Amino acid sequence: MVPHHEARSRRQSRSREVPVFRNAMPRYEVLSEEAMATLDRGWRRLMTEIGVEFMDERALELFRRAGQRVEDNTVFLDPDFVLEQVAKAPREFDVQARNPQHTIHIGGDSMAFGAVYGPPFVRQGDVRRDATMEDFRSFTKLAQSFPVLDSAGGVICEPNDTPLDSRHLDMTYALQTLTDKVYMGNVVSGVNAADTIAMTSILFGSREAIEETPATISLINCNSPLRWDDRMLEAQLEYSAAGQPVVLTPFILMGAMSPVTIPAALVQQIVEALSGIALSQLVRPGTPVIFGSFLSNIDMQSGSPTFGTPESGLGLLCTGQIARHFGLPFRTGGGLTSSQVADAQAGYEALMTLMPTFLAGANWVMHSAGWLEGGLVAGYEKFIVDVELLQMLRHEFTPLEIDEDSMAFGAHEEVGHGGHFLGAMHTMERFRTCFYRPLLSSSENYERWMRNGGHDANDRAQVAYKKALEDYEQPPIDDAVREELEDYVIRRRAELGD
Repeated sequence: MVPHHEARSRRQSRSREVPVFRNAMPRYEVLSEEAMATLDRGWRRLMTEIGVEFMDERALELFRRAGQRVEDNTVFLDPDFVLEQVAKAPREFDVQARNPQHTIHIGGDSMAFGAVYGPPFVRQGDVRRDATMEDFRSFTKLAQSFPVLDSAGGVICEPNDTPLDSRHLDMTYALQTLTDKVYMGNVVSGVNAADTIAMTSILFGSREAIEETPATISLINCNSPLRWDDRMLEAQLEYSAAGQPVVLTPFILMGAMSPVTIPAALVQQIVEALSGIALSQLVRPGTPVIFGSFLSNIDMQSGSPTFGTPESGLGLLCTGQIARHFGLPFRTGGGLTSSQVADAQAGYEALMTLMPTFLAGANWVMHSAGWLEGGLVAGYEKFIVDVELLQMLRHEFTPLEIDEDSMAFGAHEEVGHGGHFLGAMHTMERFRTCFYRPLLSSSENYERWMRNGGHDANDRAQVAYKKALEDYEQPPIDDAVREELEDYVIRRRAELGD
């Protein structure tokens, strides 16, 4: 493959320092030059000979005008044309939060993390039930409470007790008022996307303000294999026209939505992601995009989706290498698991996804906290387990500062041979911050642990999330802005018939 990003416009590049986590560790790459060249031949052939379906006439017309061959709903794309469009997308960009301290940077060595997205159910302890609007607000508050999360996300859970046609208004309002972090836009339809843009314009003062620096990120999923559905396209066209970044994400479970081999899944993923990115550039050249990846496999005995598998981890590492080749920021990873509860399986499967997420240096990480049961459930206890994992991994992937002070020669002079460093000046100056302090883990001896109730990690996670909700403080927001948002929600709810 030949990189096509050297001439990339920097119009959306970072113009100021923003407080973000930077993973400066070397990226783990698994694909050789020969393997990359083989994948290159594969995606070009698939794009040219099989093509991609776009189930929206406006999208088809954009491709026709650009000189691409369109037959019914299928677009047969010229790979060189696609690469020309991809080269217009910014390599890095900011997304502003209403609290500037929570503005994030997407691309380069920056990593940003959002909570779980999309579950219709929640789990609290032993209870699994339909998600409600109150659950949505609670998870939003939890995301605000933990600095390791840069965003509550978007549809943290699906509030089934609110009207379908207008619940996006209540969810967006909650994200805007209960947090002051970046949030994700609603993508159920073009109407919902337009409402999100309008409410975001109110929050930030004008549409011009959010077109200058984006203020929301939206997930556009491909109906793999090789089809972009009308509702997703409606939302994509709205967000791209407004200059808001979209995450063009192939939704691939190998064995169901793609062939069973990882190379075939990677080729399909490239075709789907790049075709969607090309469309956004036809709508608005230079609009920010994120190369998306949701890649795992099914259980070939039951047909059920599986997560935290070795295959998904390997695919994740390959995705990072491929996205960097095209000069694009990328989304993948998360705390994924197939487990029904926040047990040992949930922990090790989440780590099996989060570790390669950090090794690959994913720029935008969805599902970072709360994912259970293959994404059907948002779990309160699992949210805390994932926060602990994120905090530990961010600590582990922060490069060491090695200097004279950190090598502590003076401490050796003070302690001498056979002594101990517990009371050394070097230790006393650093003991509060020298090591990671866990949120959830217990290091008590057995007797003390039993005296304190013998609580396992799930029990302690329950205590932790309840305390976080009790301690939650709503970030301030201008009263006039809040009133304008409330008025918009009330008016639009009536217009939508609810």
